[in-house]
Amino acid sequence: MLPTLVAPGRRGPSTSLRVLGVATLLVSVLLVPSVLEAQSSSRHRAPDRSSERSLGTYSETRRSNPIREGMPSTPGGFTFCRLQYTVARSLRSGMGWSTDYPGADFNLTTRLSELTPTWLSHWENGDPGIAVVRPTDPNLFRCPFLFASDIGSATFSDEEVQALREFLLKGGLLWVDDFWQDRPWNFWVEEISRILPEFPIVDMPMDHPLLSIVYNVTEIPQIPHIGFWRRSGGQTSEFGAESAQVNFRAIFDDEDRLLVLMTHNTDIADGWEREMDDNEYFRLFSPDAYALGVNVLVWTMTH
Repeated sequence: MLPTLVAPGRRGPSTSLRVLGVATLLVSVLLVPSVLEAQSSSRHRAPDRSSERSLGTYSETRRSNPIREGMPSTPGGFTFCRLQYTVARSLRSGMGWSTDYPGADFNLTTRLSELTPTWLSHWENGDPGIAVVRPTDPNLFRCPFLFASDIGSATFSDEEVQALREFLLKGGLLWVDDFWQDRPWNFWVEEISRILPEFPIVDMPMDHPLLSIVYNVTEIPQIPHIGFWRRSGGQTSEFGAESAQVNFRAIFDDEDRLLVLMTHNTDIADGWEREMDDNEYFRLFSPDAYALGVNVLVWTMTH
């Protein structure tokens, strides 16, 4: 079952809206706790993707290029933007920028549209609006939100550092996920310190209103890659004692606006991507993963 639904807007200040239809979302979000279980058991399928993945059939591979270039052809709603970066090193915990792509992106946006009244942008064939952008892509500034996986393998040029800094200071939000162990964390700290040198990394307060804007999220789950989970007999820490603690951290500006969200030693996106691959994995991890994902996206659209 999904975590308890709370009244949106119950905590935190009122702010301007970014996405068409979000005002309706704030006053009339209807989330049925059993909908994910019902759709999982019926093997629900996403719209046809012309030989690309549908829910539950994506085979994870390292990609050099996104499945599509540019932005969705039918705008007017929320677009999920993934950050494509230069891979500087190969790490055991991921596959570079394309880790969990495109399955996690498709599934989260699909569930967002099913579980809330949020309007999505779409591609010509009806697929939900997911896009991949590089830091220097002009389309970056059409994205209020960026998601990045395996961020410990990333490196940014000076030009990319400046572009990402401008994006964040102008109102964008970056969420980095699915990087494990101390070494990848330290690589990431070096890069983000180039982008936002004046703002410290802090633990995300568990009473922050983001965590109750739609669902009450009381803890950040440790979600392992499904392959590791199967091989290990159900363990969640992919690298033993070194990755046993989930770190939920953030960067805020001087006015306490959230700029960067970090989920370290956990793979939240696998809870989206792998929802159809194993019923027990779904039951253990996907509802919590979706609860956090929906909260972050709604927060992005309203702040």
